[in-house]
Amino acid sequence: MMTLLEASKLNKGDVVRSAVIEMFAANSDILRVLPFMDIQGSAYAYNQEGALPGVAFRGINESFTESTGIINPQTEVLRIGGGELDVDTAIVKMLGNGVRSTHESMKVKAVTLYWTKKFLKGDSSADPREFDGLQTRCTGSQLIAAGSTANGTPLSLAKLDEAIDSVDSPTHLIMSRALKRRLAAAARDTSVGGDIEYAINEFGKRVTVYSGLPILEVDYDDLGGRVLAFNEAATSGTATGTSLYVVSIGPGMLTGIQNGTMTVKDLGELESKPAFRTRVEWMNSFVAQHGRCAARLWSIADAAVTK
Repeated sequence: MMTLLEASKLNKGDVVRSAVIEMFAANSDILRVLPFMDIQGSAYAYNQEGALPGVAFRGINESFTESTGIINPQTEVLRIGGGELDVDTAIVKMLGNGVRSTHESMKVKAVTLYWTKKFLKGDSSADPREFDGLQTRCTGSQLIAAGSTANGTPLSLAKLDEAIDSVDSPTHLIMSRALKRRLAAAARDTSVGGDIEYAINEFGKRVTVYSGLPILEVDYDDLGGRVLAFNEAATSGTATGTSLYVVSIGPGMLTGIQNGTMTVKDLGELESKPAFRTRVEWMNSFVAQHGRCAARLWSIADAAVTK
């Protein structure tokens, strides 16, 4: 099991696919860190831990009370993502074959931003062709309201810490660029504070770290809309809130699944029109293998962070 960036290094001799996979990772903080597991077939069946078996002490000549843990069988179906792009033969003739690489990079970026949006906002009940995102999957105790203020409640460090504590072995925070900016401002305010540090990732980009957890930034989707804008339903039902997510990424927790790495195929010049076509296709999804591998802190108002 490896991240897309690690996978790109293994595709020796397949320069185009390696470049595409690496661009996927570069264009999405989430895809940069999420490991993917190769599976056979069209679905992955696994067991999700529901409750641990009971344990106790016993006295001399006493017996233990039998207790069995709860395992919830789950199945995750792969979805087919990707896209096709056409470049007019006249453009290639005038500007050279390198122009195709430019358009391919743009398509890869669009696919990446679309996938990132679905990782958070996907809803198979609305569109069965897509997988369920974290917003749909986080329910019950893993769905934590920032407060009960009618139009959303300012993010508090206390609530953020509560959300972090609700996840087993948390590894990352996921939030919008705007909310990350609010958190950084709070750290500079001596009356609020916040355990903010900075690190450098694999691409030389500075990463913000809160309480030891790197922040995975989500901004625009493929259509230019903000994925985690302040337009989600708040506790009152008004569309003025946003969410952040606490996740545990890794084996047995949040993991991507795929049937082979993404394919990049040059279909050549089309017969139907004077254009060269490239197809990018990827059978993938992700699994939440633990009941406390993610939590959603929602109904966050567009306001300064509090203690």
